Amino acid sequence: MTAVVVDEPGDFRLADLAPRAPGRGEALVRVHACGLCGSDRELFRGTRPAEYVRYPVTPGHEWSGVVETAGEGVDPALVGRKVVGEGFRNCQTCDRCRDGDPTLCTAGYDETGFTQPGAMADTLTLPARLLHPLPDDADLEAAALLEPAACSAAAVLAAGATVGDRVAVVGDGALGLTALQLLAAASPAELLLIGGGPERAGLAAELGADSFRDKDSVGTGGDPAAPLAGRFDVVVETAGAPTSAHTAAALLRRGGRLVLTGIPPEGATGLDPTDLVVRRLDVRTVFGAPPRAWSHAVRAFGVGLLRTAPLVTHRRPLEEFAEAIELVGSGDPAVGKVLLIPSTPADTEGVP
Repeated sequence: MTAVVVDEPGDFRLADLAPRAPGRGEALVRVHACGLCGSDRELFRGTRPAEYVRYPVTPGHEWSGVVETAGEGVDPALVGRKVVGEGFRNCQTCDRCRDGDPTLCTAGYDETGFTQPGAMADTLTLPARLLHPLPDDADLEAAALLEPAACSAAAVLAAGATVGDRVAVVGDGALGLTALQLLAAASPAELLLIGGGPERAGLAAELGADSFRDKDSVGTGGDPAAPLAGRFDVVVETAGAPTSAHTAAALLRRGGRLVLTGIPPEGATGLDPTDLVVRRLDVRTVFGAPPRAWSHAVRAFGVGLLRTAPLVTHRRPLEEFAEAIELVGSGDPAVGKVLLIPSTPADTEGVP
């Protein structure tokens, strides 16, 4: 198989490797598409924290494909199924795993595409327990975005928005636009998306936003006279920008609920603990997605409540990995989700 291998920061190669046969409890998946995100760019540039990457590595944690081979102990009915898969390789035995939150596994961080071989390759071998089967007619390119959608689902489940709530999403990337759709399914009284610029306003409306505001025109700034400050019951922050958490908190009413999913750079504007206490803000955080969030996203995708195809703007072969990484970090508002398509993508013709 062909695989992208990042040997060290800034240094990658295309390798001709033998696919790893699945062992007991594992499955080999023929990859159809693999998405890129900011963490892949960090991995390539060497800015990802050392404990969250292990070189050399084949990146790729957002992917879709078709099961080609099942190892011993795996249901043979999985062969031929369209699937996506969780990335965290949790121990399953520590207290946090037994509590149902393997993203907090105390055995240490281990994830497909960062410390384990990922999906920027023709095939991927992984524990079958991590797979989520898709409907037979699923669009596999769109399904490659179910990993960020699962993270969004974790945020939405933590937010606990109910019918009639006033809800805002801060950030218009893949996380924000998938969170927007999952929140829209709760029938909020108001659903606002705050984005980086006006270019995403049309897409936001198409995906369920009642209104769109440019981050530079929001004008919360902690000013109680600002029109949006203190207005919302629930705010989900997905941008990870230096000031986005502060903006998100300012949008909340007293007693409102804030969910933070973006990881900001060093020196980001922090939340004021006095403000949190006095206004009794409920702050929750999300890192990755537990199985229940994956199931939520996959179900929403399967019944048409979650549309990810409109987020894809660029497709590149594995050979153009470096160019694709540069697209991800270009800052061009015309660039949405970038997909890498393997040399021999999963052939779904004849798949049930």
